[in-house]
Order: sequence, then structure tokens, then C-alpha cells
Amino acid sequence: MENPELPQLVAIIGPTAVGKTELSLDLAESLNAEIISVDSRQVYRQLDIGTAKATRAERERIPHHLIDVAEPTERFSASRFADEARIVIDGIRSRGKTVLLVGGTPFYFRALLSGALTGNLASDPAIRFGLEESLRREGKEEMHRRLRIIDEETAGRIHPNDAVRIVRALEIHALTGRPPSEVFLTREPMAFPARTLYVGLNRNREETRKRIRLRALQQFEGGFPEEVASLLEKGIDERYPSMQGLGYRELVAFNRGRISIEEAMEGYIRATCAFARRQMTWFSKFEPAVWYDMTRSEGKSLQGDILRKIAESQRGGRI
Repeated sequence: MENPELPQLVAIIGPTAVGKTELSLDLAESLNAEIISVDSRQVYRQLDIGTAKATRAERERIPHHLIDVAEPTERFSASRFADEARIVIDGIRSRGKTVLLVGGTPFYFRALLSGALTGNLASDPAIRFGLEESLRREGKEEMHRRLRIIDEETAGRIHPNDAVRIVRALEIHALTGRPPSEVFLTREPMAFPARTLYVGLNRNREETRKRIRLRALQQFEGGFPEEVASLLEKGIDERYPSMQGLGYRELVAFNRGRISIEEAMEGYIRATCAFARRQMTWFSKFEPAVWYDMTRSEGKSLQGDILRKIAESQRGGRI
């Protein structure tokens, strides 16, 4: 049983390109809310077009938090996200406003709300996807070398040919910002004390693919290749986790002369579609949640129904 005395949070979840940003802006106005971005890429400054950040106008319309809080040369972990999100939540609530969590990084939600940084660590599909791509490109030996740099103790326990355990250890480091050998020595409770209603958005697979392709076209026409080229000129390259995200790694390969611009865009679209499927696998486990098929439900009626569900949850009723 959830404790009715705990603060109520509302979270908008769902795969990439489903329409979370547009809906969240309207809901935030109706709820007198401020938005916390739950996105492992939008935390980085200078990575704007490829991460589909809310525009300046949208951020002026509704206050957004945890966007542009890290340099692209930093490693931003789920542990740091949870720490900073707690401070932001307290600030929003002190102003008498509703907290609206919006994003597509499942493990960041888990880190903040479920104490997933303790006990048996969960997996983050975005980080896992990037590491598996690195493994494919660079090989087991290079990945084991990377692990040895960050955690010699763990690397010493894992055979250089054990790709599964190497990737998992690197994922734990990316999630927590700490060496895996250190993570498993600590078990501090980290869950934020709150009741959370998850509002899930989804679309059918074909429409999701179309929206992903359209957004990719708009991003490439809107300066995404130039954004990556500018970052590379500043020395911000694929060595940094920020540049290993969807689209960025493909455009780095284009800038290195390894693929064409058309191949970069098609690779970006394919990877994003695969990532969207992984996101849904994780988000389907979140509860309590109410799910909406955005293919059939849009507009004011959708917003009205979501607001009713939120009100019922806040009163402690059944949703």
C-alpha cells in the first residue's frame, strides 16, 4: 500500500518520438506544474538538436529542470541525476507547484523513485545499446581495456573474452558513476519518498517509425550534422559518453569519412526504432500506470481524461 501522506508526483513516460513533450506542456499548464527532464542526453550542454530538447520558447512557457546541467566532456550518471532531481523536486514543491517528470530514460526513473542504484541494479536500454554498439565496433579487447582503466579490480575478475560481463560492468559504471567493485559494497537506500502515477504514451509500430523518420529528417535539415561537426572541432568526440548517443555516433562516423550522410541518417533511424522497442519493454513494467494509445487518442479529450486520472490518484482513489 502506498502511503497517502507522501507527496504525489506525475510522470509522463513512453518511447522516443511518441509525443511526450507536446502533451507535457499542456498538462503542466493545467496542473500548475514544472517539468523535470528525465533524459540521459538532454543533461548535456551543446547537444541540442540531436537530443530533441524543449525549445527556448517552450522552456519560457513552462519551467524545465535538469536540461543543460553538464558539460559534454563530463560523465553524468544516474546517481547524479537522482541526487539533483531530489533537490529540484523539493524546490518545486516549496513553490506550491506540481512535479511533472517527463522523459524516456527508464533507469533514471528507477534510480530516483525505486532505489534502483542499490541491490540488484537494473539495466538502462540506452546505455546498454551504446555499449553493445561499441563492442561491435571496437571488440572485446578494447572494451576490457576500458574497464581496466576505470576498475582494475573488476577487470581482473572478468576474462577479456567475456563480452557479456564486460559490457555489464561498464554499464554499471555508466549508471552510477562509480567502479562496479565499489557499487556492490554499498547498499544505501536511495528511493525518493513519493507516490508516483505514470502516464504512459504509446503508438503503433508503423506510426512510431514514421514519426522517428520525420523527426530525423527535420533534425538533419535543421542543423544536426553541423552541431556534431562543431562539437568535434572543439575536441568533443566519441571518447565522451555524451557523443555516443543515437545520431551522434552516426554523424561522427560521417565526419570521419567512414559513411555517407545518407547512411548516417538511415543508421540513426534504424537505431532509434530499435531503441524505442527497448524503451517500451522497460516502461511496460512501470506501475501504477495508465496507458494511452496516441494513434487513436489525441487532443483535448485525451488531456481531459489524463487530468481526471491524476486527480483520482491524488485523492487516493482507483485509477
